[in-house]
Amino acid sequence: MSAHPDAPRPVRARDLMVMRDPQLWSKWPFLPVIRPPLAHAEPQLGVLYDARAVSGTYGYTATVFLVNLYLLPDTEAELFAAPKRVYDTIDELVADGWAVD
Repeated sequence: MSAHPDAPRPVRARDLMVMRDPQLWSKWPFLPVIRPPLAHAEPQLGVLYDARAVSGTYGYTATVFLVNLYLLPDTEAELFAAPKRVYDTIDELVADGWAVD
């Protein structure tokens, strides 16, 4: 029996491990993430950004910036002004369906 296509995907330990450790990000200081569609919508694309290591800015560890990795803003200020989804923790972010892309 297959899972319903609109059911949320299970939390994967690999996603949690990679999102928590920027040293594992192949496109550092960015990590492309995706949230599969629910109810036949398009998937959401975004990036995590290691602001703490890049500029010493705290508070963005569990923030998904809704930008395309290949069309990133030119400055950090523009990235921070982009649409985003803010979570309290990486666990919450993953539980909402975001996964490493």
